[in-house]
Amino acid sequence: MSIFNTSETDIATFFLIGIPGLESANIWVSIPICLMYIVAIVGNCTILFFIKMEPSLHEPMYYFLSMLAVSDLGLSFSSLPTMLRIFLFNAPEISPNACIAQEFFIHGFSAMESSVLLIMSFDRFIAICNPLRYTSILTSTRVIKTGLVFSLKNVLLILPFPFTLKHLRYCKKNLLSHSYCLHQDVMKLACSDNKINVIYGLFVALTGILDITCIFMSYMLILKAVWGIASQNERLKVLNTCVSHIIAVLIFYVPIISLSVIYRFAKYSSPMVKILMADVFLLVPPLMNPVIYCVKNQQIRNLILMKLCQKYS
Repeated sequence: MSIFNTSETDIATFFLIGIPGLESANIWVSIPICLMYIVAIVGNCTILFFIKMEPSLHEPMYYFLSMLAVSDLGLSFSSLPTMLRIFLFNAPEISPNACIAQEFFIHGFSAMESSVLLIMSFDRFIAICNPLRYTSILTSTRVIKTGLVFSLKNVLLILPFPFTLKHLRYCKKNLLSHSYCLHQDVMKLACSDNKINVIYGLFVALTGILDITCIFMSYMLILKAVWGIASQNERLKVLNTCVSHIIAVLIFYVPIISLSVIYRFAKYSSPMVKILMADVFLLVPPLMNPVIYCVKNQQIRNLILMKLCQKYS
């Protein structure tokens, strides 16, 4: 079957793409990709394990961190099947139903990660600007309810995607632009009117912009509060509690914004750049978030070192 199907027959198979020009080296490319997945999965599972088992970590900040770890695991497991099929087994084919299911989970967990980063910025704002009421405001019950509300919001937000894609007809093109399925990528293959998909996709993108705007505003208020602290050492100490979260926000949003800018203003740029940036978006945050929080968070770092010392002593 030709990858470029120009007939009017409904397409039964989509084709994903690896790294253009390196198809013969897919098996070698798969080695670092597999290592990144292993580190991401083990790292996030480690964070979840310690937060669950260690009573001293049963605090709002660590509950939010566990939500971030679950989102990262969801992103990793959502993209893992197609990435391994392409690079390990040189099998880029995927059925439309499987593709639509994958894009639902990828967009769902991406939206959840964005929401968790937003919630964590509010957590930092309350901890710094109103520390005496921190524990009374962010009780365990409120944290759980907040997580459930945002999870439900993101499911309802992304739920229309698969239904709108299922109603489209695919009959001329079947070559996707990435190693996994995205809503905007799949809808471009349709030979029927996809105006609803475009409008709703824009609405979902605007919710992401709202998240990052609220994060930015939270840090403006945090900086205003920190600026009022007389001691420079105290200022640095307070800001240091935000470093891990700021890095996590940058790691998540910079690839998304860069990819949007490339698609908008550099339409004729190398496909390699677009594909690598899209892969960075899915691979790097789940890989780096546990590393960042294990390195920067003293409690988690000490617990891990203590367990390792007990094991090898």
